[in-house]
This record gives sequence, structure tokens and C-alpha cells, in this order.
Amino acid sequence: MAKYKLEYLWLDGYTPVPNLRGKTQIKEFADFPTLEQLPYWGFDGSSTQQAEGKSSDCVLKPVAVYPDSTRINGVLVMCEVMMPDKVTPHPTNFRATILDDPGAWFGFEQEYFFYQDGKPIGFPEFGYPAPQGPYYTGVGFSNVGSVARQIVEEHLDICLNAGINHEGINAEVAKGQWEFQIFGKGSKKCADEMWVARYILQRLCEKYEIDIEYHCKPLGATDWNGSGMHANFSTEYLRTVGGKEYFEKLMAAFEKYKDEHIAVYGPDNHMRLTGLHETQSIDKFSYGIADRGASIRVPHSFVNDGYKGYLEDRRPNSQGDPYAIASRILKTVASVEV
Repeated sequence: MAKYKLEYLWLDGYTPVPNLRGKTQIKEFADFPTLEQLPYWGFDGSSTQQAEGKSSDCVLKPVAVYPDSTRINGVLVMCEVMMPDKVTPHPTNFRATILDDPGAWFGFEQEYFFYQDGKPIGFPEFGYPAPQGPYYTGVGFSNVGSVARQIVEEHLDICLNAGINHEGINAEVAKGQWEFQIFGKGSKKCADEMWVARYILQRLCEKYEIDIEYHCKPLGATDWNGSGMHANFSTEYLRTVGGKEYFEKLMAAFEKYKDEHIAVYGPDNHMRLTGLHETQSIDKFSYGIADRGASIRVPHSFVNDGYKGYLEDRRPNSQGDPYAIASRILKTVASVEV
């Protein structure tokens, strides 16, 4: 028997963007624990805006488990928050109620800024660095600095060691801005892995005294890109049948439910979706082949393969909840008759 360090992770009750929380318990197992072996656990919901002090007990239900290579016998345990009866999902537990389809594939592109001392790393004490241009997929100290690449490489290794389907990294358009991509089959699986990857990144940055800024437009109304979390998606039907007629009906549904999508695609999106910096205006819906300024970007491969494959919704922002984003996309897809 070995003692394992179980880091239970959950989303708190803060709005409009929940925070990740985590605490550790030690349990003995003969081997790396399976999900079924992991016990429920409690926490003080009055400290996370999930309960009142006079009745503060909340329950953590393990839903996914990952090896944690940063610790000896480390385990990362993604959890749902439940009421004390261990049956009723807590009102903040959106994961328990979302649509899920194992045949639906999602790929999220998480953009973010590294922040230190109130500004993106690489920014001077006053003013701004040289304009955007050389930073995207850049190389060299003047473009990406000295510490960012070290962090993203460490983050990549930890995620891969955890079995998270991390698909890539790159420096982004603004200085101090980076991106990583997570792909998963099934909305819950992909969203679980995105939240755990976010947790790993934030925890990793503690030792560098750097914070992760997820706000979609942290530099405000300036000529600097904001941060998105573009959602690439496909369903079994879209991959295997598709067709132009179905695609046009699908785009009509996305336009019909435009406001419902924007409502769950992350707060302050009006600051980012301005029609500039590779975005469509928040009050409009459009789609276009290889058009990075459209609401939905349609890859050339999709059209060339007979309108089959995946599509990219570019409207979700970097603060968005991947559970909510994936669920809303599936609801709109389900509204289209095949």
C-alpha cells in the first residue's frame, strides 16, 4: 500500500466567472486509484460563495482522475459540487446538467496573458512595447522573453503526463499572450480536461510569481488583441454525412440562437467582439471560408470534403466556461433536423 496525495479540484460559486479551488487529502491504495475508488469529500461552502455559514457543508463528487507528475504519488481529481445528500447537484454545478454526446468532438483554443506587477510580461513600466506583428508564433528574447516559453513547456509536459489531450502551444498576437489547445471526444471530457489544464497552469505559475490573466480584453480599448477560447466542434453526423444543405440549415440555427450563444460565451465579450482584431461584431452573425473575422470560420477542408468535418466558433472568450460553451453548441446542433 502507498499513500497518495489526492488534490480535489472544483469550481466555486463566484460569478460571472467561477474560480478553481483545490485541497489535498491523503489516502492509501495498492495502485494508482481508479475513479470508483475515490471517496466523496466535503468543504466549507461559506468560503466559496456556495453556502451560508449556518449551513456550510458542500460535497465533492469525483468525476475524473489524472496523474500529477509534480508530486510523488500525486493525483488530480476533478469534482462536481453536490448538496449534502450527495445526490442533488449544487446550483453552481453546471456540469451535472449540460448536454453531453460522446460523438461530439470539441477542441478548445485557450488564449491568455502572463501578468506580473499589473501588466503583461514583457511590457515596459510605462506605455507599450513595439506594436503587434512579431509576437505571434515568435521566437527570440525580444519577442517572447525568457520565462514564458519555460512555463508553457513545463505546462505541456505536466498535462501530457496527466493524460490530458493537450494538442499544442504557441505564442499569440500580443506580447505576453500565449495559447494552448485541448481536444476531447464528448463535451464533459473535453471541458474537464480544459479546467484541469487551467488549474495546472495557474498552480505552475505560483513559483514564477506570475499570474494568468484570462480576461478577454485586459488591455481595454487599445490596438492590442483580446483573448478568445475558440471552440472547434463536430458531431458524428457532421463528420460522416454533412452536406451543403445541412450546413446552411445549421448556420441558420446558429444565427437564430446568436444571443443565447453570446450569453454563455464569457463575460465582457462586447469589449473583444468589436469587429476588429479578427472578430465579428457582437451584434452580428456571419460565417466564411477561412475567415478569421467571421463568427464561424469554415475550414477549406470542410468545403473540399463535401461540407463535412469540423467548424470553428470564434466567439467564445478566454474566460468562458467550456461546459456551458459546449452545451450551448450541442443545443443548437440538436435543433436542426437531419
